[in-house]
Amino acid sequence: MAKPIVDFTVQKINDLLIDEALFLYGVKDKVQSLRTELRMMESYLQDADRKQDEDESLKNWISEIREAAYDSDDVIEAYALKEASRRNMTGTLNRIKRFVSIINRLIEIHQVGSQVDGIISRITSLTKSLKTFGIKSEIGEASSSIHGRNKALRRSYSHVIEEDIIGVENDVNILESYLVDNNNKGCKIVAIWGMGGLGKTTLAKKVYHSTKVRQNFESLAWAYISQHCQARDVWEGILLKLLSPSKELREELVSMKDEEVAKKLYQVQVEKKCLVVLDDIWSVGTWNNLSPGFPNERSLSVVGSKILLTTRNTDVALHMDSTCYRHELSCLNEDDSWECFLKKACPKHDDPDPDSRISTEMEKLGREMVGRCGGLPLAIIVLGGLLASKPTFYEWDTVRQNINSYLRKAKGKEQLLGVSEVLALSYYELPYQLKPCFLHLAHFPENLEIQTKKLIRTWVAEGIISSVQNAGDGEEALEDVAQRYLTELIERCMIQVVEKSSTGRIRTVQMHNLMRDLCVSKAYEENFLEIIDSRNADQTSTSKARPIGKVRRIVLYLDQDVDRFFPRHLKSHHHLRSILCYHEKTARLSEWSLMKSVFKKCKLLRVLNLEGIQCQMGKLPKEIGFLIHLRFLSLRNTKIDELPNSIGNLKCLQTLDLLTGNSTVQIPNVIGNMEKLRHLYLPESCGNGIEKWQLSNLKNLQTLVNFPAEKCDVKDLMKLTSLRKLVIDDPNYGDIFKSTNVTFNHLESLFYVSSEDISILEVSAGCPNLYKLHIEGPISNLPQPNQISSKLAKLKLQGSGLVADPMTTLEKLPNLRLLELQLDSFLGKQMVCSSKGFPQLRSLVLSDLSNLEQWKVEKGAMCCLGKLEISNCTKLEVVPEEIRFVSSLKDLEIRSMFAAFRIKLEKGGDEHYKVQHVPSLVFRYCDY
Repeated sequence: MAKPIVDFTVQKINDLLIDEALFLYGVKDKVQSLRTELRMMESYLQDADRKQDEDESLKNWISEIREAAYDSDDVIEAYALKEASRRNMTGTLNRIKRFVSIINRLIEIHQVGSQVDGIISRITSLTKSLKTFGIKSEIGEASSSIHGRNKALRRSYSHVIEEDIIGVENDVNILESYLVDNNNKGCKIVAIWGMGGLGKTTLAKKVYHSTKVRQNFESLAWAYISQHCQARDVWEGILLKLLSPSKELREELVSMKDEEVAKKLYQVQVEKKCLVVLDDIWSVGTWNNLSPGFPNERSLSVVGSKILLTTRNTDVALHMDSTCYRHELSCLNEDDSWECFLKKACPKHDDPDPDSRISTEMEKLGREMVGRCGGLPLAIIVLGGLLASKPTFYEWDTVRQNINSYLRKAKGKEQLLGVSEVLALSYYELPYQLKPCFLHLAHFPENLEIQTKKLIRTWVAEGIISSVQNAGDGEEALEDVAQRYLTELIERCMIQVVEKSSTGRIRTVQMHNLMRDLCVSKAYEENFLEIIDSRNADQTSTSKARPIGKVRRIVLYLDQDVDRFFPRHLKSHHHLRSILCYHEKTARLSEWSLMKSVFKKCKLLRVLNLEGIQCQMGKLPKEIGFLIHLRFLSLRNTKIDELPNSIGNLKCLQTLDLLTGNSTVQIPNVIGNMEKLRHLYLPESCGNGIEKWQLSNLKNLQTLVNFPAEKCDVKDLMKLTSLRKLVIDDPNYGDIFKSTNVTFNHLESLFYVSSEDISILEVSAGCPNLYKLHIEGPISNLPQPNQISSKLAKLKLQGSGLVADPMTTLEKLPNLRLLELQLDSFLGKQMVCSSKGFPQLRSLVLSDLSNLEQWKVEKGAMCCLGKLEISNCTKLEVVPEEIRFVSSLKDLEIRSMFAAFRIKLEKGGDEHYKVQHVPSLVFRYCDY
């Protein structure tokens, strides 16, 4: 994984040479030479990265390249920032200091020049040794690598059927319906996709041999698609299965050109009703090579030929046919997992003979180990096969204590590879720019739901995301690039979506625990990070000898007592780029002064996440100002109530989170000088200083939470043209959209509190691309639907005091997915939702509407509604009759309503028929 690091270093040098050449005074020529050497090295690294598992010496060579790239970045950036600091000195006294230090500066230039020369010499020497390893200056063929051979070991054969398949009956029925019914939603291509080890190939075989399927097609063919398959070999193999494999046909194929073979296969599928299974397609490029032999979906439909494919990458299926049916496999539930395990570990567990059954104690061990498999069929089968030959409690307990090691090494009866080897194939197939993103996920504790916003900002701060130049459109925002990379990891089944927002944005993700084990293992091999667990301070991420080079990232899993552990474990890590802290419960530090030594020693830090580490309210040590490279700083929930003036030294900060848990934090007037800030979270109050802040320089700011109205002029806010999210939580600030002609073209989310009358029309005009809008304050009326952004997906109103029924306007918003009307946002007595109104609404909350007596819903309204909450609308006597026709409704929650309202809707009540189709009906605080 050296290539992404070298790429980043080259890009960073380019940026310095172009944008900040002034700060490379005296060493510019040497820096340009270093860039040239690194660029020469770049062309070899992808081939080297692929082949490193074959040769320990090559792995060490890559480690040395990685270290050279890191050292290059350290030296150059440190010098550039020091030079920038010198030139930013103003005033007579500072000018004198600059002249006095000129000798020291010349010495420093010489030292930096010598360091760069040393790195160039190292890289030149490493480049010369490339011939020893047979590395080429182009993309190497992975077929010669270990993981290429591993994929060959996984070759599937249609006649080899796995027995005792558990929990796939419903999957088989669904797939059969799409393959057998020629008119089923027009799908001519059906894809089975999911992470490695879920049983995609096993399910495909089950369907392939299904009687229904075989009776529906004239000819069937199974083709295993290797990573570097030859298209002609695949075409010929399929043709020999679809046609009678006669001697004449074989001889005919030998004499044909490639395009003739492709055309013949194409024609067979147009003339005969065929089913072709393409097992294990990894990339769009592979399909592009094979596609000349296959008709498009329109041609396939002529006689009903279809394609069934298995893949770990959903993008492959969508590329083949955007209308294809994608069947995502999920992990087994607890019961199916246990049954699957028993069939492998105890084949005779159903035997009446008591001696054939496992003991209660062994069952407890077995269930614990099966739980560790996370429902992954491959892991369960491998575990079951392993324990089948270990009949004693002691042997099972030994496996339990070393479950990760056994799962990595053990191989099942049908599998030539271990679980980790199968999962690792997904890692090897990642494009090189995605590998550091995947390895970074090793930071997060097991089972943690990872917040995507914070993850993306950390990736950007770490420098593992490079900007992308779009033709004609300028440079793509780093956060957007990172979002694409995260989406691709999801599409490749490396990470799983846990929660999405009302607008469809991915809020949280999570790793399967076995995929995380792989991630941690690979991160360790690459020397990407070190995991230190203070809950068991004697253990780190692994017991292996650490690879060559200095560790650059540390993740700390903290217990409640931070003092005895935190600072002393970090004092010697001079080269750290990031420190991330996680804890299950409150982590307590006795005093912030303990952090001084960390701030002094770890001067190259780019990411510092101290979230949730608490001590008595106090001031952050001034030594924080030494961290001039810092890009990401989170002090959320730390109880800090004052920042030092030295915080202004952090000129490179991109994300600053000061939601410390205190409503007021004394913040010096330095925020406006942090021109690279992209995401700023401020407390409710920033202190009592009378000096006005100037935020107009923050041209890159995308997120501003708690705009400091008492310290800033509205004109500053108008100049923040890059804003995507804005929170103004000050009722005395007034209506900025009314008093100015401000337009935020990039703003997507607005939280706005005002005591003055708010004009939705002017808010919409000022924010034409708004997706989320939360307004607390009076609104005289709503404008016409066409005067509100059609992109609006989430709307929350509180205290609006609307007299006219808001539904007549809001139901016509085409993309509204979540609506909350709270605390007298509507003062009228009756609301009506018209037929075909709210076409995309998924969630509706009616809360504290004290005058609402009647709510009518016409048939056909809210056709997509999945969740409804009615809370403290005490004059509302019944739910609408037509709710019974909203078949999509899955969750209905009734809060703080009279007992009579609840009794009507409960089972046996007069109006239960309206809600009897709702799977989840919950009543809370409805007994008064």
